[in-house]
Amino acid sequence: MAKTIGVGVIGMGWMGELHSRSYTQVPIRFHEAVGQPKLVVCADEFEHRAEHAQRLYGFEKRTTDWRAVVDDPSVDVINLTTPNHLHVEIAEAVAQAGKHLLCEKPVGRSPQETARIARSVEEAGIISHVGFNYRWIPVLQYTKQLIDDGRIGAITHYRGGFLEGYAANPHAMLTWRFLKDIAGMGVLGDMMSHSLDMAHMLIGPISEVVAQKETFILDRPQSVAGEGTHFDIREDGPRAQVENEDYVSALLRFENGARGTMEACRVVVGEKIALMFQINGRSGAFHWHLERQNELEFYEMDDKDASNDGYRHLLSGPQMPFHSNFNPAEGLQISYDDTKIIEAHQFLEAVAEGRPSEPGLPEALRVAEVAAAMQRSWESGSWEKVTPISQ
Repeated sequence: MAKTIGVGVIGMGWMGELHSRSYTQVPIRFHEAVGQPKLVVCADEFEHRAEHAQRLYGFEKRTTDWRAVVDDPSVDVINLTTPNHLHVEIAEAVAQAGKHLLCEKPVGRSPQETARIARSVEEAGIISHVGFNYRWIPVLQYTKQLIDDGRIGAITHYRGGFLEGYAANPHAMLTWRFLKDIAGMGVLGDMMSHSLDMAHMLIGPISEVVAQKETFILDRPQSVAGEGTHFDIREDGPRAQVENEDYVSALLRFENGARGTMEACRVVVGEKIALMFQINGRSGAFHWHLERQNELEFYEMDDKDASNDGYRHLLSGPQMPFHSNFNPAEGLQISYDDTKIIEAHQFLEAVAEGRPSEPGLPEALRVAEVAAAMQRSWESGSWEKVTPISQ
């Protein structure tokens, strides 16, 4: 029997709208789902954004006070899509109220804040989910199946990265993502967190890292509060300092013995959205790139027939997880927005069934622990072990 779950969304920028839009699609794409959403209330500090979201997505109510969402008795789950500096206060209030939480990554401004939120969620016994939505791309779910089935043997090499040029223009606006008091980390939290979660899902825990960082563009035009995104350009007006890193790279050692590299950058010229990985095992390999997210290059050794040697080009299709919820044909595309619909569905199902949801705060904490080791390596210039975060 279906269970109706009251939803509140806090933070109605681009990501808050995307979460809201995703919930409206869950009953359509997953019509047999146990958890069915009801959009109760949306909140944003700017009235015009809250009003716009209510009108567009059909929320019953709107507010400029996030506390009203937490206190609303009709709300069962809360999506937190605000800038990072608000995550701790709101997440702890959500946990204290006994509501379930879907929080956007990186969950706080720092690994220490992620650990604090994870502790409050665990103590409250609520169900949590984190917005590592790239996990849900059907070909990546299929890649995970092939790895678990032993199709490429023991993993030996992993090369991951997330390279974008959205801030390559020095006139791209200084939004909150570039400021320590609001964002905290730069690309380490914003972009590399996705790559780390992907590596954890596919390969397993990372045990040791050595890392470096750089800020290539030192100042940017100041933005106007409540207007525009980090993709917008402004060539006039005052400029201010960029306060966090544009670039991070690292060497990795995995607990299972695999070795790897990882790189993230927001100012690289020529790359649009190059989230990608290359995985090598003892009997096969994978190549994948987000700009071709519905395609997977799969290599499997064939000692019996050398003419078969080489990568196979696989397309997303109904034989892969979640694809058939969106279309019945092999090769028809699954979009970025579709991954957020899957994310919302997975969270709602966990809440309806009263079980943990993955990736949740435990998975976000594992990502944060690797990030903390990278930060220590920036200072020491040496290999650092991935360890629990001290409170």
